[in-house]
Amino acid sequence: MAYKNNLDNTIHLDDLLDNPHKKFKSIHVAGTNGKGSVSHMLAAIFQKAGYKTGLYTSPHLKDFRERIRINGKMISEQFVVDWVHKFRINNKMWKIEPSFFELTVAMAFDYFASQKVDIAIIEVGLGGRLDSTNIIKPELSVITNIGLDHIALLGDTIEKIAVEKAGIIKLKVPVVIGLTQDKTRNIFIETARIKQSPIFFADSEFSVSYSMLGLDGKQLVTVKQSEKQILPGLKLDLLGMYQQMNLRTVLKSVDILRKQSWNIPDSAVFEGLSNTTKLTGLMGRWQILGANPMIVCDTGHNFDGITQVVTQLEQTPYKKLHIVFGMVNDKDSNKILKLLPENANYYFTKADIPRALDERQLALKALEFGLKGKSFATVQEAFESAKSNAEKNDVIFVGGSTFVVAEIL
Repeated sequence: MAYKNNLDNTIHLDDLLDNPHKKFKSIHVAGTNGKGSVSHMLAAIFQKAGYKTGLYTSPHLKDFRERIRINGKMISEQFVVDWVHKFRINNKMWKIEPSFFELTVAMAFDYFASQKVDIAIIEVGLGGRLDSTNIIKPELSVITNIGLDHIALLGDTIEKIAVEKAGIIKLKVPVVIGLTQDKTRNIFIETARIKQSPIFFADSEFSVSYSMLGLDGKQLVTVKQSEKQILPGLKLDLLGMYQQMNLRTVLKSVDILRKQSWNIPDSAVFEGLSNTTKLTGLMGRWQILGANPMIVCDTGHNFDGITQVVTQLEQTPYKKLHIVFGMVNDKDSNKILKLLPENANYYFTKADIPRALDERQLALKALEFGLKGKSFATVQEAFESAKSNAEKNDVIFVGGSTFVVAEIL
């Protein structure tokens, strides 16, 4: 894991490229879960408001170029090839031995500057304070929530992780916190006070509840701001129920951006949120891949993410549940396996990456929690087996790791 304890390489690269991060406006989004969805939703809204919108996210699922987009369109292969060639022949860049992530962020910032975007939504890769993206001074900082993830790098308590994420709060730049949590609230308030940053907790102002699934397959939600209903008929094409929490964060962000003179009409909010996947290319968030049997995948992979997935599965009707599941070896598998439903047929597998947890090891570990199933050497074999065993009223769920989902997509 190329996680550095300083931003020296990033700053050096940025200098060599003539500080592209200073040539466009930005919004910075951090958090344990939901930061990808929030980034894509905001990008979709800005696109619909008529702004040329950059979007930087990670990791990618199928194609490296997914990480860097303008108005939903991936960076061109030619730009990537030319940029890497330029880097290869530049000894000053080569000498500092930048990581893959540092180079990718530098490329994204250079691309957004060269294409003169109006605004770029920048998702933090890992943590916040020491993340390569943290050289920007954004219009707005957003922190969705805090959970235990990447504890070897960010700290082994919610409070320590919150300090790392709070590192994106900049001098006098407003910050939106998506979820008020007892253990983190004061850390954010204190950091914001030191930085003289106005701070807002989205969940204390907005409430969102699920109304129904529309005929177009989108979720219709009821939104209240300070107890008063707003945006009647608002639809989300992102189907996970956890998106309701992300929506509060997005709406509070839009509120603040409007006060900063960004022209974001309600129509852009309606159209952006109703068509996020189409506008920005977001994949793998409670994504339905087939019907009869229903096949669904989700990239949730840490304790909070899997908790949300299990809650969603509990509210999904099925005759039998089939779960294609793989993990990476740096996650606390006991904590996650404990969450999974016992009444499912499991197909344990491993993604084709060095960090993947061995599927036989995973199956043995799962047995301790009453989870029964077979192990498969590849994701494709596990998926094919689930499909051949499932009947039309069943549900097949694919997840546990972003990399497992990537192989299915």
